[in-house]
Amino acid sequence: MPKLVNTLKKRIEEPEEQVIKDILKANIKKYRKRRNLSQFALAKKIDPSTNFLADIEAGNTWVSAATLNKLAKAFDIEPYELLKPDQKAPAPKDQKTLDTFTKDLSEVLKTAVDQSIDHLKKQYSIG
Repeated sequence: MPKLVNTLKKRIEEPEEQVIKDILKANIKKYRKRRNLSQFALAKKIDPSTNFLADIEAGNTWVSAATLNKLAKAFDIEPYELLKPDQKAPAPKDQKTLDTFTKDLSEVLKTAVDQSIDHLKKQYSIG
């Protein structure tokens, strides 16, 4: 049961670092597409390997300040713009995640209570 509860907790508790990575990767893709640049072409402009850029866009790795600055220069924007959430996008799936978490948690609690009642009935030979 604790494993299931921990799994449910992980769904709702998204680390802040991952949120920032998600914003960065979305913005890199957005600005790269606006400039009609492939990952390879952008990698040539900023000098890391194409695999490193693919890892950044996948959210698997983080960037140094120098790389962030190179990316911004390649897009002709300020570095902070790569870390700025898209204001047009709806809020992250917080409410939907919270609703799902609440529903799942209710089911877990109901199951736990039912199991406890069954255990007590067996233990005390009730009903």
